[in-house]
Amino acid sequence: MGPYSFATEANGLVFLSGQVGLIPETGGRAPDDVSAQTHQAMSNIGGVLSDLGLGYKDIVKTTIFLADMDDYAEVNEVYGSYFESEFPARSAIQAGALPGGFLVEIEVIATR
Repeated sequence: MGPYSFATEANGLVFLSGQVGLIPETGGRAPDDVSAQTHQAMSNIGGVLSDLGLGYKDIVKTTIFLADMDDYAEVNEVYGSYFESEFPARSAIQAGALPGGFLVEIEVIATR
């Protein structure tokens, strides 16, 4: 969707660009439902991390961008299901509008 890298590493940290509800296998979109798009964004994050030999446990910070802050509780429930114990630090903001009309975008910082 633009001129950027999916991930960049520096000084033991891995910075993942924001992930949305795109389905990598088809190039299609997750349904226009914030829960489905959150699951897909988190799945995409897991895929990028896996390609780098990392997992959700290696995430230390996330930023969640929401098209509508009223979706916070639903996103929070889905997001939380991807972590077993220690949760990363996190910020969540209402962005107003996201690229492609998506409802949620999530970026992460992980550590090696």
